[in-house]
Amino acid sequence: MCAMAVERDSAIAPQRRVEDAVEQTLRPRTLDEYIGQDRVRENLGIVIQAARNRGEALDHVLFYGPPGLGKTTLAFIVANELGVKLRTTAGPAVERPGDLAAILTNLGGSDVLFIDEVHRLRREVEEVLYAAMEDFALDIVVGKGPAARSIRLHLPRFTVIAATTRPAMLTAPLRDRFGAVYRLDFYQTAALERIVERGARVLAIEIDAAGAACIAARSRGTPRVALRLLRRVRDFAEVRAAGRIDRHVAREALALLQIDELGLDELDRRVLEAIIHKFGGGPVGVDTIAASLAEEAGTIEDVVEPYLLQLGFLDRTPRGRTCTEHAYQHLGLAPPRTAGQDPLF
Repeated sequence: MCAMAVERDSAIAPQRRVEDAVEQTLRPRTLDEYIGQDRVRENLGIVIQAARNRGEALDHVLFYGPPGLGKTTLAFIVANELGVKLRTTAGPAVERPGDLAAILTNLGGSDVLFIDEVHRLRREVEEVLYAAMEDFALDIVVGKGPAARSIRLHLPRFTVIAATTRPAMLTAPLRDRFGAVYRLDFYQTAALERIVERGARVLAIEIDAAGAACIAARSRGTPRVALRLLRRVRDFAEVRAAGRIDRHVAREALALLQIDELGLDELDRRVLEAIIHKFGGGPVGVDTIAASLAEEAGTIEDVVEPYLLQLGFLDRTPRGRTCTEHAYQHLGLAPPRTAGQDPLF
C-alpha cells in the first residue's frame, strides 16, 4: 500500500511549502544557470540538443531522488530549453482517466507534461497513460453495453517528464516507458554555497562568503532547505544585525532554530537518542521508533531517515534500524562496547 509522506514542521523539511513560493523567482531558467547535479545536467544537455537538431519531441524523462533537489526545476528548464509549453500536474490530482484525457488532448506538438509524485497515479489512470506515452493515442469507449465501441484518438508527439521520491513504487510498465531516467543526489556543500549566494543576490540580501558557507553546511544537502534557511537567517539579521549576514549572525540564527552544525534538528536528535537510550542502539523497527516519539512513521521513514543514512548515522538491517558509532560521537555519547571487550575498559 502506498504510504503518504507526512510533512515535517521544521525549517529543514525538504517538502515544498506555501512559504516556498518565492522559489519561482529563484528558479534558474537554463541549464547553464542550474547549479549542481553535473552529470544529470550534462546528459540532459545532450538529449535536448539532439532532439532540437532532429526537430523531434524529447524522449520521456523520469527524475527520482529525495525531495527538494530540483526535479521540478529541471522540468521547467527542459521545456524552456526546447522552447515549448509546459503543463504541470501531480499524481494525486489526476483522479480519473477522463482528467488525464483532458490534459493530454490540450497538449501541442513537442509540449511537455510534468507529472509530480507520479508514483501516486491511480492504476486506471496509469493504463490510459501507457498508450499515450507509447503510441501517442487515446482509446475512448463510446456508448454502453453491446452498443459500446472504442475510438482511437491520435495525439501530437509530446514529452512526459515525471518526478518521484519513491521509484520502487512505480509499476514496471510505467517505468519502462521512460527513455531517460536520472537520479538526483544530495548536493555537495560547495554547490550549496553557490546556490545560497545566488539566492542572496536575487533577493537583495547582504551576505558574505562565510555566512553563505555556514548556511550551506546546515542545509542537509538540499537546495530547497538552503534557500529556506537563507530567508530565516535574513529575518534574524534584519531584526538583530542591521540586515547583514556573516558567519556569526548565521550561526546565532540557526542555533535559535535548533539546527546544529550538520543540519540536524530536534526531531533528528530525538530519533537517534530514542534508538540509543530506549532500544540499546537497535535494531528497532520504524513503527516502534515512531510510537516511542508520538510521531508518524511516515515522517521518520521519508523525512528523517534519508539524511541520517546519508551521514552514516543509521544502518538499515533486516531486523531494524541501528545507530552507528558516528551517531554516538555526534551526540557526545560513548559508543557501545563491541563483543568480547573487557567491561573494565
